[in-house]
Amino acid sequence: MVLLHVLFEHAVGYALLALKEVEEISLLQPQVEESVLNLGKFHSIVRLVAFCPFASSQVALENANAVSEGVVHEDLRLLLETHLPSKKKKVLLGVGDPKIGAAIQEELGYNCQTGGVIAEILRGVRLHFHNLVKGLTDLSACKAQLGLGHSYSRAKVKFNVNRVDNMIIQSISLLDQLDKDINTFSMRVREWYGYHFPELVKIINDNATYCRLAQFIGNRRELNEDKLEKLEELTMDGAKAKAILDASRSSMGMDISAIDLINIESFSSRVVSLSEYRQSLHTYLRSKMSQVAPSLSALIGEAVGARLIAHAGSLTNLAKYPASTVQILGAEKALFRALKTRGNTPKYGLIFHSTFIGRAAAKNKGRISRYLANKCSIASRIDCFSEVPTSVFGEKLREQVEERLSFYETGEIPRKNLDVMKEAMVQEMSEKPKKKKKQKPQEVPQENGMEDPSISFSKPKKKKSFSKEELMSSDLEETAGSTSIPKRKKSTPKEETVNDPEEAGHRSGSKKKRKFSKEEPVSSGPEEAVGKSSSKKKKKFHKASQED
Repeated sequence: MVLLHVLFEHAVGYALLALKEVEEISLLQPQVEESVLNLGKFHSIVRLVAFCPFASSQVALENANAVSEGVVHEDLRLLLETHLPSKKKKVLLGVGDPKIGAAIQEELGYNCQTGGVIAEILRGVRLHFHNLVKGLTDLSACKAQLGLGHSYSRAKVKFNVNRVDNMIIQSISLLDQLDKDINTFSMRVREWYGYHFPELVKIINDNATYCRLAQFIGNRRELNEDKLEKLEELTMDGAKAKAILDASRSSMGMDISAIDLINIESFSSRVVSLSEYRQSLHTYLRSKMSQVAPSLSALIGEAVGARLIAHAGSLTNLAKYPASTVQILGAEKALFRALKTRGNTPKYGLIFHSTFIGRAAAKNKGRISRYLANKCSIASRIDCFSEVPTSVFGEKLREQVEERLSFYETGEIPRKNLDVMKEAMVQEMSEKPKKKKKQKPQEVPQENGMEDPSISFSKPKKKKSFSKEELMSSDLEETAGSTSIPKRKKSTPKEETVNDPEEAGHRSGSKKKRKFSKEEPVSSGPEEAVGKSSSKKKKKFHKASQED
């Protein structure tokens, strides 16, 4: 017989339930499926063994994090060790999450099972949980689930305030919307004020400048020489200011009432304020791009880089895209239309707005867009996964694109990517330790009274005392190994302070060698020494015989 227990995790605590004993667990599934909706039948199959409530919402959050990460919390360990039978081989524990099941089996030794009948049992427990636990109502269980869900979500959603790309997505979307709105409103001002002063449309092309002039001029009949200086400030061109003054005197426009002019001036002021806000928003976008994606903005510009991030959804998604996807990002309709009709696929999407593709020749636009998409992919990955944001790599990648453009035009061979990246790494490393160099004199301890740590002196080595036997053995080894020894000048005894034991060995070796070389002609070998000793013995023997 197999004793099956089921572990159920709820927002209010852990519940351990036992099922009736059966020979095979698979036989339980049809019974459980029939009795899930009926509380009475479900009670005949499942009974509550133990319930461990959480002491506080903080403890509940800790246990929820532990279960999601597949870690056995101390509260769960205490519950299982206390209420499960001691014979672990006869116990089968059903859990909903395979990760926590593997952790329980590894740490506590209980066999765990997921899926099948376990999923059906947990579905019934979830439905009737407030009836299984005494004192728990359905309302309190729902409140506990809602509170734990909010705290768990807040703990999981952690953003770096300085690296949030959501602000960039909203800013570029608002910037595009402002451009459309300003163009629409400016055309409305041109058409509205054009009834009164139609010649102004042909002289002034800029929308914001036209709205400022419409607000300033008002009734064209009141424009005179006194307002010429102010016209020059608004148009920033003396010739245009003079042309406006001349056109106002001989205009073909209709007369307009004061109330109409008031409405035109009010609407023009709104358009001017929108254009000023658009400029401030663009400045904010540039500063935000320099914090979040400095390499991408240095390579392709703030506006195009922000549009790429917005279209991908986030900087992380853009970093995951291959270069081929970045190349046609924004041209999905044209791509699928080409695939459907078996036509030519698009060569570029949003990156077409960069200056590089516009500067390339018609035959090289596809090649430079492919190369630029490759560099954009590299820059986005550097920005996404680097700890410290830097624009060094983006500037180097921009230089590579410039070199590739000149290669297409003049044939000049560009540098290799490996060499350029090495230069970028060297430049980045040289920029980092600038602040640290000032602290070096304080950190490095002064030795031997040296004040400047940048100047290095050779430290005199300590004298070592050698015995005569060690000196003799080292001298013999050095004389055997070295064929020629340089001669040294004689020095006074005061100057013969030996700084190195090796020098002492060399000097003593040279002296011994000289003595050894003087004795060489006397005894050149062992055979001559034996012969001389025998001749001496013969002479002594001869003298002794004569005396006898």
